[in-house]
Amino acid sequence: KGALPAGCLLIQLGGPGMRIGLGGGAASSMAAGHNAADLDFDSVQRGNPEMQRRAQEVIDRCWQLGEANPILSIHDVGAGGLSNALPELVHGAQRGAHFELAAIPVGEPGMSPAEIWCNESQERYVLAIAPESLATFDWICRRERAPYAVVGRVSEDERLVLAVAAGAHPVDMPLEVLLGKPPRMH
Repeated sequence: KGALPAGCLLIQLGGPGMRIGLGGGAASSMAAGHNAADLDFDSVQRGNPEMQRRAQEVIDRCWQLGEANPILSIHDVGAGGLSNALPELVHGAQRGAHFELAAIPVGEPGMSPAEIWCNESQERYVLAIAPESLATFDWICRRERAPYAVVGRVSEDERLVLAVAAGAHPVDMPLEVLLGKPPRMH
């Protein structure tokens, strides 16, 4: 993970978000028979090995470029989905980020903003690239048939801002509130 200048593009690489993984660790830790059927379905992970391979090929092609690698920082998408992965990506560089919910690819119609922001769909990564590297990154993604989307930009203000339709910001908070102050290893 490298330094992230303000203005860097924040990318979701891989498949679209789906209505899965919404119960996360809480759902998988429940005693059998104590959870609702709709939560059970939402908690099921659905893998897509072909999408995983495509995303991995993009990552491999990028790092093989050495000093010309367009990826400045990368993070996998796991527990908490994008709501966790994207803030962690920028927080490590003491930055903030502004995101557009409408830019996040979804694979199921009718998903709520919370479902789009928090689902734990598999085979996704988030990464930061400089704007001038987008053409190279796009070429690699098209060659590998790996979908991606620019979902936000790095900011200097150390805030997490999520914009939705009509300019509303349902999330606008300091990153320290979300991520706390964990000890840093040197």
